[in-house]
Amino acid sequence: MPNEIINYEAVIGLEVHLHLNTKTKAFCGCSTEFGKEPNSQTCPVCLGLPGSLPVFNRTVLDYAIKVALALNCKIQEYTKFDRKNYFYPDLPKNYQISQYDLPLSKGGLLNIDTGEGLKRIGITRVHMEEDAGKLIHEDNVTLVDFNRTGIPLLEIVSEPDINSPEEAYQYLSTLKSVIEYLDISDCDMEKGSLRCDANISLRPKGEKNLGVKTELKNMNSFKGVKDALAYEIKRQTGLLESGGGITQETRLWDDKESKTFPMRTKEGAKDYRYFPEPDLPPFIISAEKIKEIKDSIPELPYEKYGRFMKEYGLSEYDAKILVASKEDAFFAEECFNAYSGKDKKMLVNWFIGPLLSEANSRSLKISGLNISSAGLLELLGFVERNEISNLSAKVVLTEMLDSQKSAAGIIKEKNLIQISDTESLKEIMVQVIDENPKSVSDYKAGKENALMFLVGQLMRKSGGKANPKIAKELLKERLNA
Repeated sequence: MPNEIINYEAVIGLEVHLHLNTKTKAFCGCSTEFGKEPNSQTCPVCLGLPGSLPVFNRTVLDYAIKVALALNCKIQEYTKFDRKNYFYPDLPKNYQISQYDLPLSKGGLLNIDTGEGLKRIGITRVHMEEDAGKLIHEDNVTLVDFNRTGIPLLEIVSEPDINSPEEAYQYLSTLKSVIEYLDISDCDMEKGSLRCDANISLRPKGEKNLGVKTELKNMNSFKGVKDALAYEIKRQTGLLESGGGITQETRLWDDKESKTFPMRTKEGAKDYRYFPEPDLPPFIISAEKIKEIKDSIPELPYEKYGRFMKEYGLSEYDAKILVASKEDAFFAEECFNAYSGKDKKMLVNWFIGPLLSEANSRSLKISGLNISSAGLLELLGFVERNEISNLSAKVVLTEMLDSQKSAAGIIKEKNLIQISDTESLKEIMVQVIDENPKSVSDYKAGKENALMFLVGQLMRKSGGKANPKIAKELLKERLNA
């Protein structure tokens, strides 16, 4: 008999693997440049040939400490590397240099915006390791590219504090934003620079004990993570409600099928036979080193968010959009500082309106659009002086991005200067009043919307060039008389 229907709570923890943008690999001098000829960036060390010895890349440690501090982690004074042993075709040494019982850092946190306020997500640990190679599946063969072998990775492990796919998506977006501000990784999921595995279990609401967890892999986007978790919640709920059980296993997400599939039974730490890396001695991280790196950390998104609201009078919503990307925030602040007007609201509205719309349609960030701060402010100057309408300005913006012409040149070429001359507008106004007697009667009967209809008709007759403010005032004055 099926169990009684119970409401379940999802318990989710995320493991993010992050490529560091060092010039050379973690333990050898091979280049980390992406996209080179397969197996062209290898050496005896990263291939694990007999007699070769690893030498630790100091920049990896500096970047790792920087990330750990930005995530409010406590840096371990004494740390070491370990060998994680497993056999797989993309791991030429048959072990991975990683960290086990004495990781670089522990006990951090990251606050995310759930839409109902901030939620604290604990960070279990941030530790260093090296990447494996890449398997390339073609028709009936599988090829191995070892260029990625030995590239420095950070593993960022969250506490199981996430309770929905939406929270997981927000956690990853917030984490990516922090990392981009630190400038230690390009976070490009298409290149494999940022990868995410998810651990998920269900338990009856109100229960404290954790359920049997499933690990999800092969998610190539933040949306993929969210979709895979949503599917897994549905799958596990169905099993539990029908009286079945959950198997502890690793499952792969198939984006085309929108399903997860079993990959293997989940391993535990004992399966990897961790032991201290014999070729790399333990080391101590001094307080002076930690302070030096802490002082180098730039203003982070949540700090910039507060400052933008305080200094520029932005709303929480506007500030959140503008600081999400480091480059967008830099461009916005460049425009704010160059803007002569006191009220930044018009400028902000253009950022989160026309500019964001153009960026989304071109799959770019706002900062990636071909427009300078001077070019944008020149365009908005025409709007502020009521020389062109907002509608015309959006047309000009698109043309500027496509042609790289100046705002002034496009406005002149397309003859977009607004008609603000009252005498010229009066002639059009008379025609509009004569052609729309019903709307005139409706307005006089107290229907305010009729006035806006007449303004719209006047704008249409002027080819969109009438100054709408002056047109409205003229119509109102004439009709009230």
